[in-house]
Parts: sequence; structure tokens; C-alpha cells
Amino acid sequence: MSQRRGAPPRADMLPEIAAAVGFVSGLLRTRGCVSEQQLQVFSGALREALAEHYKHHWFPEKPFKGSGYRCIRINHKMDPIISKVASQIGLSLPQLYQLLPSELTLWVDPYEVSYRIGEDGSICVLYEATAAKPVSSFGMLTCKNQMMLGRTSPSKNYIMTVSS
Repeated sequence: MSQRRGAPPRADMLPEIAAAVGFVSGLLRTRGCVSEQQLQVFSGALREALAEHYKHHWFPEKPFKGSGYRCIRINHKMDPIISKVASQIGLSLPQLYQLLPSELTLWVDPYEVSYRIGEDGSICVLYEATAAKPVSSFGMLTCKNQMMLGRTSPSKNYIMTVSS
């Protein structure tokens, strides 16, 4: 992967990408319709696709900057990165709609990966790390926080791990 001059090393996004890939792969695995070999290919291709997609939109010093760009979204319309990678293992769009939730939001940000299934579902944390220096989000209206506006009840945060 090429880097811009002055850009932080891209290795800093690997844990977040691994958490996102593990989560999506785990969703495909639970249905039992995808072989382990297909899942390995899917996981590798999704890791590469996300690293490429995020490489100029990853700001550890400002983790919420670019959050909307890095958001993986299925809202009765398949996320283009997921559909492209799935086609590499022979999964069609109708098959993907059967295997994945019809409403899924996956936020992949520096130091945190979280998801929500359904429009009113709770936001659950998949991965969380502390920044090298404190990052203040006071007053920041992030993509995830915008989606929380207007909720009648606070969401519960859960930590879920997906092992492969």
C-alpha cells in the first residue's frame, strides 16, 4: 500500500479492520452456507478492500473524522464493498441478503469498531483501544452520534468478540 507523505503508518488500522472482518465473516459463518475455504478468501479480500478504502481516510489523531466514509452499511441496499468481495467467492446479491441482516451498520473508526443491527438496535462495541494521547470528542457530532439523535431510550453498550 502506498502512503501519502506525512501519513501515519497504515499498520495502525489493522486491529480495527481485523475486528470488522471477523464480525462480517462470523455473520456469514453462522448460517453454514459458506465453506471455511470461501470464508478464508472472503476475509482476506475484505481485509485488503477495507485497507485500500480507508488508507486516505484514517485519522488516529481525529478518530471521528471520516467516520461516515468508513461506515459499512446495509439498509435494504447492500454495501458495495461487501457485495464486491462476496462476488469473489461466488455469493450473489440475493444470497448475501439471505445471509446478512437487512439492517446493519458497522462503524470502523480508529480505536473503536462498533455495530448496530436494525434501525433501533443497541450499539455494540466489537473492539476498543485507548489512543496514545487522549482524544476529545466533546462537542463532536459523529456519524454514530447523529444516528443516536432522537432515540427515546439510551442504547446499551456490549462487547462481543468473534473468533475465527
